[in-house]
Amino acid sequence: MSQFNSCIYSGFVTHRRFKPKRHFFTYKTFSLLIDLYEIKNLGKKIKFFSYNKFNILSFYDLDHGPRDGTSLINWVKNTLAEAKINIGTGTIKLLCYPRFFGYVFNPLSIFYCYDDNSDLKAILYEVKNTFNEQHTYVFPASTSSNLILHKCHKKFYVSPFMEMKTFYNFRLLKPGKILNVFIKQSDHEGTLLTACQAGKRIEISSKNLFNEFFTHPLMSFKIIAAIHFEAFRLWVKGVKYVERKIKIKNNLSIEN
Repeated sequence: MSQFNSCIYSGFVTHRRFKPKRHFFTYKTFSLLIDLYEIKNLGKKIKFFSYNKFNILSFYDLDHGPRDGTSLINWVKNTLAEAKINIGTGTIKLLCYPRFFGYVFNPLSIFYCYDDNSDLKAILYEVKNTFNEQHTYVFPASTSSNLILHKCHKKFYVSPFMEMKTFYNFRLLKPGKILNVFIKQSDHEGTLLTACQAGKRIEISSKNLFNEFFTHPLMSFKIIAAIHFEAFRLWVKGVKYVERKIKIKNNLSIEN
């Protein structure tokens, strides 16, 4: 049995665009589901991995939340307080990619927030774009089932080939033996795009983390390169370019 609540999810990410041009791509990835209360211990116990220090793989506080290197736990709790959600001393877990040799790009990171009874109480969807901007959608998780459903209007510029006047449907399974995150982006005429991240749970250890690194070498660099390559393919296909009109550094919205 693992000494950590944190784990690895090894799997893939898939994007499928339906209009105005059909487009599809998929790539293999692995993510970390990090219990923020044990991140310091992970940095001490797991070889090749460091907390707020350079290593082959690492995690830095300044990559998430307020992006200033301060406590992510405090930021999450303050954010939840604004949404009138109290988790007491419950666990906060963050699904994200680690840094590879000091570099990472996380298009989507997810905070899972549990109360003192280990019940999931809130989800924070942290979305980033390639302009180093970020927006966080904050939702209560008021369901007792394994399936989590959320819906909101798009409030943050992500892709230069996607209009702002759209909305998201999030469909997640609570993290367990498998991970499944499904997002559908639609307008009033139907589905524009779907994105899915899926994976199987692997115990976090020096051996397993090194195996994932060896299987997905330089993954973060490949992700950012793939984003620009797929954007080029869309441009070649003649998809309309959508200008970024509002520039923000970091923002959040509290959803119902």
